[in-house]
Amino acid sequence: MESVGNLILYFVVALVIVVCSVLTVTTRQILRSATYLLFVLFATAIIYFQMDYAFLGAVQIAVYAGGIVVLFVFAILLTHQPGKDAQRIESSRRVLGAVAALLGVAVCGYALFTYANFCGRQLAQMPELDIAKIGTWLLSTDKFGYLLPFEAISVLLLACIIGGVVIARRR
Repeated sequence: MESVGNLILYFVVALVIVVCSVLTVTTRQILRSATYLLFVLFATAIIYFQMDYAFLGAVQIAVYAGGIVVLFVFAILLTHQPGKDAQRIESSRRVLGAVAALLGVAVCGYALFTYANFCGRQLAQMPELDIAKIGTWLLSTDKFGYLLPFEAISVLLLACIIGGVVIARRR
């Protein structure tokens, strides 16, 4: 019975992620968009907790849901008046966006379903990963390490904060 409950929880949380993601990019009010993003990040943390990655779920809540969304709201409030001058998207751009989204879904679906064939193994035979291995891989400087992109994103966020403060001071 526990697995049925987990499956129901997974589908409810997945539905929340999909609906709030769509609302994040379609709403015209930018603070409301940041709130929907917060809901997406909390729901992603629930998925992590459901997979028994408690540390990763806590980091998701602390860093992304707590820090990044607050940073976005801070930058929004510093740079301009939220909700003003929001224009409707032209219908030709809306169609182009829908086509691009469908193309992205097709590419992601193809990658998901051909991953096992690409690696030469079945998904059920994947090795068990623990949080220490994932952390080592993410912050390593090896060929496939992610330390440089991690640091580049932190510098980019710092530049955004400085830019927001500079723009706010000019006013």
